[in-house]
Amino acid sequence: MKRTGQPARWLIPVVLAVTWLILGGVFGPFAGRLGEVSTNDQAAFLPESAESTQVIEAQAAFDQDETLPAIVVWTSDEQPVAPEAADRATAALAGLADAPWAAGPSTPAIPSADGLALQGVVQLDPGIEDELPAVLDEIRDAAGGAPGTEVHIAGPAATQADLSDAFAGIDGLLLGAALITVLLILLCVYRSLLLPFVIIVSSVLALGVACAVVYALADADVVRVDGQVQGILSILVIGAATDYALLLTARFREELARTGDRVGAAVTAAKRSFGAITASAATVAMGLLALLLSDLTNNQALGPVGAIGIACAVLSTLTFLPAVLALTGRAAYWPARPRAADEDTGGHGLWRRVARQVDARPRRLWAGTLLALTACAALSPALNSDGVPLDELFVNDAPSVGAQEALGEHFPGGSGQPAVIIASAEHADRVARTAADVPGVSGAEPVTAAGAPGGGPPHVVDGRVRIDATLADSPDSEAAQNTVRELRDALSGIDGADALVGGYTAQQYDTQQTAERDRLVIIPVVLVTILLILVALLRSLLLPVLLVGTVALNYLATIGIAGLVFTHLFGFSGTDASVPLYGFVFLVALGVDYNIFLMSRVREETLLHGTRQGVLRGLIATGGVITSAGVVLAATFAALIVIPLAFLAQLAFIVAFGVLLDTLVVRSLLVPALVRDIGPRVWLPGRAARAEPPRE
Repeated sequence: MKRTGQPARWLIPVVLAVTWLILGGVFGPFAGRLGEVSTNDQAAFLPESAESTQVIEAQAAFDQDETLPAIVVWTSDEQPVAPEAADRATAALAGLADAPWAAGPSTPAIPSADGLALQGVVQLDPGIEDELPAVLDEIRDAAGGAPGTEVHIAGPAATQADLSDAFAGIDGLLLGAALITVLLILLCVYRSLLLPFVIIVSSVLALGVACAVVYALADADVVRVDGQVQGILSILVIGAATDYALLLTARFREELARTGDRVGAAVTAAKRSFGAITASAATVAMGLLALLLSDLTNNQALGPVGAIGIACAVLSTLTFLPAVLALTGRAAYWPARPRAADEDTGGHGLWRRVARQVDARPRRLWAGTLLALTACAALSPALNSDGVPLDELFVNDAPSVGAQEALGEHFPGGSGQPAVIIASAEHADRVARTAADVPGVSGAEPVTAAGAPGGGPPHVVDGRVRIDATLADSPDSEAAQNTVRELRDALSGIDGADALVGGYTAQQYDTQQTAERDRLVIIPVVLVTILLILVALLRSLLLPVLLVGTVALNYLATIGIAGLVFTHLFGFSGTDASVPLYGFVFLVALGVDYNIFLMSRVREETLLHGTRQGVLRGLIATGGVITSAGVVLAATFAALIVIPLAFLAQLAFIVAFGVLLDTLVVRSLLVPALVRDIGPRVWLPGRAARAEPPRE
């Protein structure tokens, strides 16, 4: 009996919908304001216990706070730089010393050994991040008066400016690309004009609330957010909220076609989807929170930031979306007509054919897919995660890359970005000599009271000195990082020197080493956490192990394919050290999501019809919606490629490809075939293991 005429039944949906719309109006603007509290200064995210971090802290005692070097390079292609040009270059640098953004005196313009270039360093205040592009333009204009030369700006300041430029589109371009992509897919999935927009609004409302919470935390210095975390938050919330909406609306469509009661259908859909959605969200949130175990601050930030986004996505899906569905009913699907599962001859027809194959040849299917995935996984060691050199950091022609190449052609690669050594003053000479003798070091000199290497007695503070060691190789290269490691080994042999080695290259090396340590710690924690959630949800021991094992295999297979694609198709020589960890967290947590959607429905059907029919009915009922969710999530993460950074492009490929592989192969073939072949034992010791099929 329908009771849609009772006014009280409409009150809760109306209140929920209006409340969320008000929240969207208040908090929605924060989705575009996270950049106000974000920082792209990579030194701010160093591991707290790293040697390079200790060097930054020690430098403060010398009244030489950390600075942001801008390396100015003048090049002349055809003839040596004229003395007049060198004088004008030095004068230009000296004239910048009193600028409000200067953090110390600039070095004079130094000629290269081949005479075709000059180099000078302008020390900038790290706090000018928002003004950095304008400051570099000012430096470039001031340095442009040297006749017969072309001016380039390299170094950390130039790289940071290019990073800021790359992230400039993260509030508009990335979010717009993701929403348009999702909208187009939803229009194809639902063949409806209204429902896709309802789902988009639901995800945008979730994102607005999430960004407001993150903004407040970042503004209070509880978390530190950079452009990468900001971009991943947007993509994660839009993708997850859409996935959860697909599951809920599929249930609502079934109930509405069966009963015609839109309020009752919305309530039933929310109740029956609640377990799967919350368990799926818990796996992602707990996987992200495991990043708090990382020693890298940006990884630590992504954990709670991502978990907040997932929580907001779940809250919006389970409150705002059912409310709007209750108010719109069949109109949400117009011009399509909601169909019950037995009426659907489109998508369900395809999945009935897949189910028949799973039922007829389960062992052949799971063995074949397992063999193919294992072969791909065997290629995973080929992925090089030792870092990305500067010339591959950006996927476009960033000015800092060309400037660094010009610098490396005429000067030692580490010019302007030395390895900074803090050591005991009484061992200063020996430390300097030992450092200079290390292969890969071009020279090492103590820093004087004037703040420059050489030219006087070293500046001593609390019995310690600073020594700058110029590296021969580019500061972001693997060779330079090897030199830092050898430098630390050599200096550790000087008793009583207490030498610490920091600087830009050491920071990159420490970050990479910490990322490797993080993988060893965080990956097992994520696997165990997800396993426990699945045991609680499915009330089984064997099945959760199988599900976790299959998504882990899917991750390794994806990494194997990514290694080939990155090297031979995209031309990357390596990946950022954090890419494999991020890829693992997202792929395993999100991959388990789809297995939760499938197996929670299979368990529900198993309790009514037995394991064999439970697998087939569950696969037919969820095949279309889960595949759609996988396509949406893959396309959403693929939108990260609009930000021209190798890190995000690589992460986009790994997650998008891995989600599709999981959706189309692991969840559609491998898992159903395994459960079908093992039979009721897969549910032990739960009640579903004792469920018997109904008698004919």
